[in-house]
Amino acid sequence: MSAEISSLLLALGIFSIGFISIGPNILAIIGTSMERGRDAGVKLALGVGSGSAVWATCTVAGLTALITAYAGVVTILKIFGVAYLMWLAYKAFRSAATPSHLHKPRAARGKNLYLQGIAIQLTNPKAALQWIAIVGIGLGNEAPLWVGIALILIATTLSLAVHVLYAVTFSTAPVVVAYQKARRWIDGSLGIFFSFAAYKIATYRQ
Repeated sequence: MSAEISSLLLALGIFSIGFISIGPNILAIIGTSMERGRDAGVKLALGVGSGSAVWATCTVAGLTALITAYAGVVTILKIFGVAYLMWLAYKAFRSAATPSHLHKPRAARGKNLYLQGIAIQLTNPKAALQWIAIVGIGLGNEAPLWVGIALILIATTLSLAVHVLYAVTFSTAPVVVAYQKARRWIDGSLGIFFSFAAYKIATYRQ
């Protein structure tokens, strides 16, 4: 039981890292909240969170069956997870090196922002890569059903809550100004953090 809980917590940790990695989903929420206001940002955020639930369910169901059949898949997915974190580190360092006037989030357009949010998340390659890494870490060779269900439920709840928090936060003028001023320092720190996380996953023993 303790090993399973440890794996689940590690998987949720990998999932949480995605919230501080600025991908197309978060950029869309930030841009929409800044330009169109809190209500629009929250609608888009709820759609993105729902898209995360779809990714979680599909990935857990598919990869659980694969891991059960082939024990070596866990090692492969672990390697993949390390590569994913190193890719995030590269993107963070690259963003830190980008001048602020060249780093502008785009707002989502149209009326049905909830459906747009789902579409953004389902077509987001970062989300796909992230979930493959998450399941590779969180589900072992003989992981019971409750681990997969817990991973889906907790990750979905976190996704909805945090994406909405992004919308609420970036619809507030003082936060927007502070973020723009500190963005390059934040991204540089994230690059270091992602590199360290990759090292911890590489040396983790399930």
